[in-house]
Amino acid sequence: MSDPIKHECGLAIVRLKKPLAHYRQAHGSALWGLRKLYLLMEKQRNRGQDGAGIAVLRQGTAYGQPYLTRHREGGPTCLDRMWKHVNDEHARAIKERALQPDDVAGLKAAYPYCGEAYLGHLRYGTHGGYGIDNCHPFVRHSNWPSRTLCVAGNFNLTNTAEIFQMLIDMGQHPVGEADTSTVMEKIGHFLDVANEAIVRKAESEELKADALRAVLADSLDLSKVLRRAARAWDGGYFMAGMVGHGAVFALRDPNGIRPGYWYEDDEVVACASERAALVTCFDVEPDAVREVTPGCALIIDHRGRAAEVEILASAEKRSCTFERIYFSRGNDADIYRERKALGAELVPALLAAIDHELAHSVISYIPNTAESAYYGLIEGLEAWLAEWKEKQILDLQAQNALTPERLREILAIRPWAEKAAQKDAKLRTFITGEDDRGDLVTHAYDITRGILRPGLDNIVAIDDSIVRGTTLRQSILRMLARLKPKRIVVLSSAPQIRFPDCYGIDMSELGKFVAFEAAVSLTRERGNENVLDAILADCKTAASRPGEPGINHVKRLYAQFSDDELSARIAELVRPKEFPGELRVVYQTVQGLRNAIPHHSGDWYFTGDYPTAGGTRVCNRAFVNYMERRTGRSYEAAHV
Repeated sequence: MSDPIKHECGLAIVRLKKPLAHYRQAHGSALWGLRKLYLLMEKQRNRGQDGAGIAVLRQGTAYGQPYLTRHREGGPTCLDRMWKHVNDEHARAIKERALQPDDVAGLKAAYPYCGEAYLGHLRYGTHGGYGIDNCHPFVRHSNWPSRTLCVAGNFNLTNTAEIFQMLIDMGQHPVGEADTSTVMEKIGHFLDVANEAIVRKAESEELKADALRAVLADSLDLSKVLRRAARAWDGGYFMAGMVGHGAVFALRDPNGIRPGYWYEDDEVVACASERAALVTCFDVEPDAVREVTPGCALIIDHRGRAAEVEILASAEKRSCTFERIYFSRGNDADIYRERKALGAELVPALLAAIDHELAHSVISYIPNTAESAYYGLIEGLEAWLAEWKEKQILDLQAQNALTPERLREILAIRPWAEKAAQKDAKLRTFITGEDDRGDLVTHAYDITRGILRPGLDNIVAIDDSIVRGTTLRQSILRMLARLKPKRIVVLSSAPQIRFPDCYGIDMSELGKFVAFEAAVSLTRERGNENVLDAILADCKTAASRPGEPGINHVKRLYAQFSDDELSARIAELVRPKEFPGELRVVYQTVQGLRNAIPHHSGDWYFTGDYPTAGGTRVCNRAFVNYMERRTGRSYEAAHV
């Protein structure tokens, strides 16, 4: 993606099923689980820029000793600094206790990151602040292990303010307004209720100490706790938690908006936000990794037994398409095929955009995330050419006009593929002036000179998506213009991004979308500002009636124009002044998206069809914010 959109968080869970001594004997280290957590997090490094954190749960620790350890780091290089701390602590424990390799019990007692359950999180902040206090996992401490709760997640709720008020109505005094803390307190409240019920029953049996702890661990129904806590949530989520007595859970929203996967064998149960991470970490076939069922929680009890349990009734599955287009790593086999299919879907539009002048069109891609779509585009062109060549040859044969020379000419035609753009390492701007910084942005990419004939040939560049158009304006097009092509064609493997996200991606301000900018400018140019005023009035009315079924009033803005009209205006908006030639911007169609990614229908970014009522409310609020010139995330609302 040429525009720098930050995105979802990443989760990792490792729950061991056997005593630590088994892993020392079978794999050479009692820290086998910690190493698996490390690998799962490293393989999802793409999912977090703002912070990283881990929590480790140790079962059977002596009274007076901690059983839950957490460490978090924020800011750049957070993951590297976190693992350095973990490794330094290990070296310290070995040195201070003079531990021997086979002393598993000694290592567990001395080293707080040696345990049976591990939870890891990579954070991009879509709600709350960016300091270390906002990094996951969050912990709700208690002297009772079965009440101690640790939570992390990849999610965003659209109704955090309502949940915050629910906590107040319960008699709590919640501290912090981030959605993670409110979710944790909601779960924690019902965890307390469940514990109290068990304790009251145990009192009649005069159970104490270890016997009481055992009853609490055996009797606690974590699925019931989650059902009561989650019934009012609106949003997209894949969240995980650990309870101090050893139980672990991973809960996914009913629409399956956010991704979540799990793997189990006789040694371990593990979860991650991406399937490929689990496949690589445990060296298994993709089919061995299961998707967490929407609306269900994978619950691993204190003995390591795992099962999926329905928490909320599943709704229409609307898994995020942006995961497939861009966010998830492309080494997942299905995602790789889908990205190639997105490129192949653009073949007819590309041919039209270059007037079928393949012999005069260099085809390239915007590095680096559009590479898979580029391969699919080239393969699609080759398939189209194979049919075209066959038809040409048969027609010439029928006319008795097929000569060896003409046959060679036909067979020689192929896609003209070159790597036109190179992405340089990020330039660090020491100059503070905006003009100077803008000039440096133009050099974020560099070109391969001499690959086309100036003034005669076209250049085609495919990007996986065009969100804001900023990098196109400031860098990519200005860079491509230096090649002096007759025409520049920019392809987007994703459709026009028209509507905000509120489920975990940092795309909630309408004014930052170039497609929205194009629609507004056309509306005003044609003297239809009354349309904007009418939409504003309806959005405000909808906000005053939160209990009614939501209508996405912003759709009316786009209904005035065809896709081609908007694409043409977008081309005008991103055109560099120094390029005298023709510029065309071609987007994927929504139908093309659905053809390429048939099993993931979360396309609200392009269609405005949100899977939850909260999404529609956020979209309408985003329009109000734009018209009233308010900036900030449209799903954040002040608590009363």
